Amino acid sequence: MANIWEACETIRQFGLTLPEAWEDYPWEHRALKVRKKVFVFLPNEASLDSGFNLSLKLRDSHDDAMDQDYTEPTGYGMGRHGWVSASFKPDDEVDVEELLGWVAESYRLIAPKKCVKELDALG
Repeated sequence: MANIWEACETIRQFGLTLPEAWEDYPWEHRALKVRKKVFVFLPNEASLDSGFNLSLKLRDSHDDAMDQDYTEPTGYGMGRHGWVSASFKPDDEVDVEELLGWVAESYRLIAPKKCVKELDALG
């Protein structure tokens, strides 16, 4: 378990280790992308004072994720396509391992097959 600041940074660092992943800042959010496609939205540093939100695409973990009290379908119609948003208050403890698994799953769903094969080759 980690606080929201540690969780956000751990997720960010993990996401940036994935093949061809990079960071962008659309719409006043932080986004981790593979090539030009977003696989996770994170809050920018300034908004962490009010809480921690992330959005990502899930398939295998979708139903389990939606059973959590802190999740909901992502807005803007993205929820219909498997996107899930998780929200935490500033004093919440976050299960980082669970979220890292979700980030890896989202990456695999969004990334080109070549990138997924590269990730699999890394072990």
